[in-house]
Amino acid sequence: MEWGKFGKLAALGVAMTFSAVALTGCGGGDKPAEKKVEKKFINIATGGTAGTYYPLGGAMAEILNKTIPGMNASAQSTGATVANINMLKDGSVDMAIVQNDITYYAANGTEMFKDKKVTTLKAIAALYPETVQMVTLEKSGIKSIAELKGKRVAVGAAGSGTEANARQILEAAGITYNDITVQYLSFGEAANALKDGNVDVGFVTAGFPTSAIQDIASQHKVRILSLSKDMIEKLTKKYPFYTQITVPKGTYAGFGEDATTVAVQAMLVCNDKVKDDLAYDITKSIFTNLDKLKAAHSVGKLISKEAAQKGLPIAVSAGAEKFYKEK
Repeated sequence: MEWGKFGKLAALGVAMTFSAVALTGCGGGDKPAEKKVEKKFINIATGGTAGTYYPLGGAMAEILNKTIPGMNASAQSTGATVANINMLKDGSVDMAIVQNDITYYAANGTEMFKDKKVTTLKAIAALYPETVQMVTLEKSGIKSIAELKGKRVAVGAAGSGTEANARQILEAAGITYNDITVQYLSFGEAANALKDGNVDVGFVTAGFPTSAIQDIASQHKVRILSLSKDMIEKLTKKYPFYTQITVPKGTYAGFGEDATTVAVQAMLVCNDKVKDDLAYDITKSIFTNLDKLKAAHSVGKLISKEAAQKGLPIAVSAGAEKFYKEK
C-alpha cells in the first residue's frame, strides 16, 4: 500500500518535471526570431586611379559599408563619365561619379549620346567643381591654347568627359583635331607622356590639385594654360554648364601664376535599380560622414548638403530629396 502511494507520487513528480521542462521550451520559442539583415550590393563607377573620382568613390564605399547594415559597396576604376553612364544604363554598376554636362547630354540624347538617350538616371548629389586643366611643362614654352596647332595633345581617354571638354575648348579657339596630333590618354598616361616628352599638352578635368599633375610637378615645372575672356564667353554661351574658375598659383609645386579656365560640376548619380529607401540611406550616410571625403581628397572640403542640389541637370532621386528636406 505505502509503496503504491509512493510510486504514484513519484510518477506525478516526474510528470510535473516534464511539464515544467516542456513549458520552459515553449517559453523560449516565444522569443522573436532575429531579423535577418538583407544584403545590399552597390558598385560605384569612378574614373582613372590618378584622378579625383577614384579616391572619392573608394571613401564613399567605405562609408556605406560602415554605416548601412548588410551593405557590400565597392568602387571600381573606369574610363570616367561617358563609360560610367553606359555602365549605369546596362546595369553593370549601380552608382557613379559623373560630370553634369555629359549627364545632360545622356538625358537629352545629344552629343556623344545622340539617339542613345538614357532615361534611367537619378541624381543623388552635386559634389564639387571639376576644373578643366590644360597642363604643359614650363620648358615647352607654350603659353596659350592658340599655340596648340601642330602640337601633340592628350585629350583624355577615348569617350571620356575630359575628351568632350577638350574638343569644345579647342573648337572655341578655332582648332580642330585635324590641327593637332591627338592622343587619347587617361590622366595617368598623359602625366607619364608629358614627363617623357611624348606629349606637349594634356587635358585633365578634375578637382584640383589633381594627383596626376602633382606627379608631373614633382619632377618638372608645370604651367596651367589660361583661357582668354573671349573664349570663356564663347564656351559659357554655347555650353551653359561651364563656369569660370581660377586655379591659384601655388596649387602645384613650381606653379607661380594664377590660371583662368572653366569648370563643370561633378555629381553622384544612380540608376533605377537603387530604390528610394536605399538612396535615402546612401545620401544620409555620405553627408553625415563628410570628414571621410575630406580625408580622401582635398576636393572633399567643397562637398556640402547646402550645395548638393545645385547644377543638377536631371531629377533628384526621391530618397535623396527626402534627406535634403530634413532639418
